[in-house]
Amino acid sequence: MLKTKTKCYRSSPRPSPPCTSAASQKSWNLQGHGLRRSHPRQDAAEPGARGSLGRLSQPGPRARPWGDGGGGRERAGAGRVLDEINPRSIVTSAKQDENMTRFLGKLASQEHREPKRPEIVFLPSVDFGLEISKQRLLSGNYAFIPDSTTATEKILFLSSIIPFDCVLTVRALGGLLKFLGRRRIGIELEDYNVSVPILGFKKFVLTHLVSIDQDTYSVLQIFKSESHPSVYKVASGLKEGLSLFGILNRCRCKWGEKLLRLWFTRPTQDLGELNSRLDVIQFFLLPQNLDIAQMLHRLLSHIKNVPLILKRMKLSHTKASDWQVLYKTVYSALGLRDACRSLPQSIQLFQDIAQEFSDDLHHIASLIGKVVDFEGSLAENRFTVLPNIDPDIDEKKRRLMGLPSFLTEVARKELENLDSRIPSCSVIYIPLIGFLLSIPRLPSMAEASDFEIEGLDFMFLSEEKLHYRSARTKELDVLLGDLHCDIRDQETLLMYQLQCQVLARASVLTRVLDLASRLDVLLALASAARDYGYSRPRYSPQLLGVRIQNGRHPLMELCARTFVPNSAECGGDRGRVKVITGPNSSGKSIYLKQVGLITFMALVGSFVPAEEAEIGAVDAIFTRIHSCESISLGLSTFMIDLNQQVAKAVNNATKQSLVLIDEFGKGTNTVDGLALLAAVLRHWLALGPVCPHIFVATNFLSLVQLQLLPQGPLLQYLTMETCEDGDDLVFFYQVCEGIAKASHASHTAAQAGLPDQLLTRGKEVSDLIRSGKPIKPVRELLKEKQMENCQTLVDKFLKLDLEDPDLDLDLFMSQEVLPAASAIL
Repeated sequence: MLKTKTKCYRSSPRPSPPCTSAASQKSWNLQGHGLRRSHPRQDAAEPGARGSLGRLSQPGPRARPWGDGGGGRERAGAGRVLDEINPRSIVTSAKQDENMTRFLGKLASQEHREPKRPEIVFLPSVDFGLEISKQRLLSGNYAFIPDSTTATEKILFLSSIIPFDCVLTVRALGGLLKFLGRRRIGIELEDYNVSVPILGFKKFVLTHLVSIDQDTYSVLQIFKSESHPSVYKVASGLKEGLSLFGILNRCRCKWGEKLLRLWFTRPTQDLGELNSRLDVIQFFLLPQNLDIAQMLHRLLSHIKNVPLILKRMKLSHTKASDWQVLYKTVYSALGLRDACRSLPQSIQLFQDIAQEFSDDLHHIASLIGKVVDFEGSLAENRFTVLPNIDPDIDEKKRRLMGLPSFLTEVARKELENLDSRIPSCSVIYIPLIGFLLSIPRLPSMAEASDFEIEGLDFMFLSEEKLHYRSARTKELDVLLGDLHCDIRDQETLLMYQLQCQVLARASVLTRVLDLASRLDVLLALASAARDYGYSRPRYSPQLLGVRIQNGRHPLMELCARTFVPNSAECGGDRGRVKVITGPNSSGKSIYLKQVGLITFMALVGSFVPAEEAEIGAVDAIFTRIHSCESISLGLSTFMIDLNQQVAKAVNNATKQSLVLIDEFGKGTNTVDGLALLAAVLRHWLALGPVCPHIFVATNFLSLVQLQLLPQGPLLQYLTMETCEDGDDLVFFYQVCEGIAKASHASHTAAQAGLPDQLLTRGKEVSDLIRSGKPIKPVRELLKEKQMENCQTLVDKFLKLDLEDPDLDLDLFMSQEVLPAASAIL
């Protein structure tokens, strides 16, 4: 409750401060939706499959159906999906967000979709439940799975096609199967107990995007979340660890960080878009442009969450601080516009900022700056206006500010008319109630009947203070009225008028956020490229593969004192399959990840850690480097390697795909693992010119020694260069052509601190295996040694001369017999 009062003592008055109140806000979210194909294209789904099913999801570490998130970019992505697929029906939840529902309806009603516009079908939200969707998927009628398949085998097979760990994808597929079952598509004349046959699953990826799965994002450390080290922030969520996103994220505004994450989850093949990003980065890397880059970075730090403020304005939930935040954002946007107008207009981003940051921004900034009293708004936690905006408000504020001294005089006059037993009194002002006379409760006022005072109307008792209406307070109510509420109402009316002016220009504010976030991301990438010595990649659509000259691992080079760069080349019809051998810890895994990360960075539009890099047409990156285990999958480590990683690469990789495989087959029997690796590589080699670009690191030297792979121009053997220096093994961490002759496992074991006895025995067994000789168990070796020691002891006793007067039996027993006996035992 806000009060204005003055208290009159028998000696002097003393005013008391007012109190304030807080505002509230709401939150909202969106539910994902599914779509059904009707006009399949060659690159999107199986043609001619009636009743076929397609799932639509974003590529990235957290794949989700299009529309989840509800932002403008998500809706734009959903629009592109609909344009490419041209579906007959759009299946979504009845509890779908209203904005997304309107957006889908608007897309479906576009004229170019004639003569057959897609139908929007709403299903109950329960049909998209996680558990019921899983059961629906596992119990489906799949024409491609034989009837003799057991339930376990069916689960294993489906887990190689459907990512059951992706919650929203499973829910979307569950709702889609429910829709097909209700429509009885393809089985209209069959019995009701016959379910719709599903002919196949096909993952759809937008033509301009590069397909990368969650495992690849994890093993390449593109993203890495870890717990916050501060105990005060443990409950607030995770923080980004040592990852590619972490070292490149130097964005100054949150929307820039979100856009960078979006670019990382959607690497593109659009060469025009990639080169436009690189042009901006290259411009800011010029030494003469360092100052302008720093100035733009400072301005971008004031770009805040404009969409949230606009949403609050629409809901009339604007906070007092929002006006100052919006003013700084618009003022910074004007600074960005002025700066970009002085930059080369040949760069599209600078031209867009110079043109689209229109004079509407100046109008918004001028209105806010001339109307809003920022200091007063923060002090009172509500919208207040500056002086000279409304004469009526200024007059009422002047009268309100003069109330303390005026009420002090009124209280003094009231005190003169009160009983002498009352030591003091106050005249207070309470909004919506008016002016009251407040006096302290006397000891004699025990009962309610004692509160009555002649000439005063008792109102209420609060905090041992009695509040009354007197003739003077009633007169004040008539003369002054409810000043505070009147001022608040008039300022609120001005706030609504100002909000209408801002919302009428909301489109330019949204565009400001889009272009500012893009500029922020490119400045962040330019800063990282400058500090880490990255170079600009080149794109060659005619090149099928990648060429990297002296490339570096972007994370490893930050953790090591020295880093040895390596080159990589795969393209054309030669060397598409590279088999890399070498000792443990020689750098094979780092080399694989380095190739993958440099390729990924180029497809994001970033400079890369290499002297030179030429990137050809790459449509997907597949990896089998680490096993991403999860209890929810219910699969063994080796089954995850097969089901979730290798099978995905075998079934989906094209001649433009990059496949990275590290130590596949080590999770099972050596012979079986070697056979599976050889079979997978032979399958790809048999594809000839449509074979993917494959880098395989392995310790299975038998793969080469037994000549399990057919020789040809597609196959190339590489090794990590090493040198034996006596008993030591020196690693050069340099890739060269050739084949490793030994794994040097004993050297690696010695570095791990294993005892010499174990190393000696291991080397002995290894030599026996290579020479084809039988391996004697340790127990038999120990028996032979014991027999030799016993024979030696018997010989000593036989040589002993008991008649020798100089014989010292005690000495003989201590030096000869006891040591030999302990060796035998």
